[in-house]
Amino acid sequence: MEIFEVAKDKLGLGSKRYTTLLFACSVALPVSLMILIVYQNQLFHLTGGLAKAEKSRNVTALNVDSKNDSSPPAIIPDGRLHNGNLPPGFGNGTSSENNSLRHTSGTDKQLNGTMAPGFWIESGSRNGSFGIETSSKNNSLPHASGPDEKQLNGTLAPGFRKESGSRNYSENDSLLNTSRPNVKQLNETLDPGFQKESGSRNDSSQGNRMPDDNKLLDGLLAPGFDERSCASRYQSFLFRKTSLHKPSSYLLSKLRRYEDIHKRCGPHSKSYHKALKRLKSSHGSSGGCKYIVWIPANGLGNRMLSMAATFLYALLTNRVLLVNHKTDMANLFCEPFLNTSWLLPEDFPLRNHFGRSKHGYAHSFGSMLNKSITNASMEPPEPYLDLNLALGGYDQLAFCDENQALLQKIPWLILLSDQYFVPSLFMIPSFNREISKLFPEKETVFYHLGHYLFHPSNQVWGLITRFYQAYLAKADERIGLQIRVYHDKTTPFQTVMDQILDCVLKEKLLPEVADTQEPAPPPSRNQTSKAILITSLYSKYYENMKNMYWTRPTVTGEVISVYQPSHEEYQHFGDNTHNMKAWADIYLLSLCDVLVTSTSSTFGYVAHGLAGLKPWIWRMGNKNPACQRAISMEPCCHFPLSYDCKTRIEVNAATLVPNTMHCEDRKNGLKLV
Repeated sequence: MEIFEVAKDKLGLGSKRYTTLLFACSVALPVSLMILIVYQNQLFHLTGGLAKAEKSRNVTALNVDSKNDSSPPAIIPDGRLHNGNLPPGFGNGTSSENNSLRHTSGTDKQLNGTMAPGFWIESGSRNGSFGIETSSKNNSLPHASGPDEKQLNGTLAPGFRKESGSRNYSENDSLLNTSRPNVKQLNETLDPGFQKESGSRNDSSQGNRMPDDNKLLDGLLAPGFDERSCASRYQSFLFRKTSLHKPSSYLLSKLRRYEDIHKRCGPHSKSYHKALKRLKSSHGSSGGCKYIVWIPANGLGNRMLSMAATFLYALLTNRVLLVNHKTDMANLFCEPFLNTSWLLPEDFPLRNHFGRSKHGYAHSFGSMLNKSITNASMEPPEPYLDLNLALGGYDQLAFCDENQALLQKIPWLILLSDQYFVPSLFMIPSFNREISKLFPEKETVFYHLGHYLFHPSNQVWGLITRFYQAYLAKADERIGLQIRVYHDKTTPFQTVMDQILDCVLKEKLLPEVADTQEPAPPPSRNQTSKAILITSLYSKYYENMKNMYWTRPTVTGEVISVYQPSHEEYQHFGDNTHNMKAWADIYLLSLCDVLVTSTSSTFGYVAHGLAGLKPWIWRMGNKNPACQRAISMEPCCHFPLSYDCKTRIEVNAATLVPNTMHCEDRKNGLKLV
């Protein structure tokens, strides 16, 4: 206390002022100490972070190839495509430089590849493997016959969160060939709301995003869908070259209007229930929502073509499309319309009448014609009408302009067709003008409608992407051969094989093979590779071509590989698994750069229509040349209307509709050009 008294006297302060100063110092001292401690902690975290970054200098990024990567096998095990339970989870996160992913045909590999979008994939360990840390830098696990690590890791679904501690992130590992988007692009299609974080100092992809125009196919697709429920919808563009065929602004606005109508009138809506009441009461009032119910017929190719044509009719007439997908079509396609369904409800009252020819004829448009009930001023006698457009007949007169007024008054149309009847719609003048505005490029009708409607389900998308990345992705060019033999027992195998080879070799789609005595050309840095994808019910064509290119070198030095996803031996009607494989085969064909398809095959029509390619059509039988190039990429309508509604006489269908021609593979068929 004496010290304080002396200091007080020396400073000349009064007791009151001195007490105030002492109190201020007692407060300032601890505050200063706290600020100093906080500052030191921040400095500690900063230096620690820099040390971590330095320590992770050589950590490999998530999608970089393993140095011990093995090439895919020549053929795919049958069990791979039989197991269709995998949604496209795609991806094994590993950051080891030399750590090879163990590939097996068992379920542990499949389970590790089915992470749902939205999960985080972290790569913070130098030798860690997707949630498992290991201390061995050269931990090498055996490869079996599955896809390699790069291929599996190149299929991350949008919505995945990817973190990397690597400073040397590489973007040179492409998901597809150089003409297609790479892994970087796939990883940048993140669902809004999900984050993509990277700790890499030299990651040049940071901040770049794939434009929505690509993801939405230039506005063809509507945004807002749950990407996890249908991965193919927003991922499909990553597997295709940039399209030169852009949808018209008029088509885009028409689709958006249709989506509003479908949401308002679709299944389980108030408007739908009102329409059902009128249907059950047999009241033919034309007010409220109108519907067209699609009924399937024949194989998957026929069904997809007729669904697309029926949807176009719905667009033109402001009807709501409902599809009667039986059990053999379950889980083939995603729902195409946002926040509603295109599936006909199970409790639809007319389900029991589908397929009854006697009942169908009694309520058919042809029956109305026979009864002369075609006066447009009359009220329709029934609330529904059957239209059978499968093989012609009186019902095809619905394509006459004079009959459209009456059809517009009928609330429910039940349509059965296995045909792509789009060319016949051009016969109706009002439809002709509207379709021309929707599709200024006439040969892009199915191309745009197909990409809008048909999105593979997650189960089918898994089959497609796993096969593509294992066997087709690394090739410089993909050649699709669709071989459809209608009478295998009476068609000699060697005749078919000779014709196929004559086609692909004369058109220089594939290289010839050298004599076995000649030495193989030396490998070149510029050596190109071609992958041949064969789709057929039979395996013998694949085996023959694979052996030809395996046992003899090509004269050009090109590397040729041959693959076949499935071979069912015969067409299974009513089989859901068979249809899944068929849909996967069709879609894989549509990802090829060049296509050779079979005469009159609707399977091939869908494939080249989705691909946007003009295929070479193999001409069955001993014909010269063995194949010819299609003039248009539109499918062929096998049974077009050949009746002149004005003169009421049979005529050549090609003379009735502008911008059409007879099909190359079907004498009486009609296609848009």
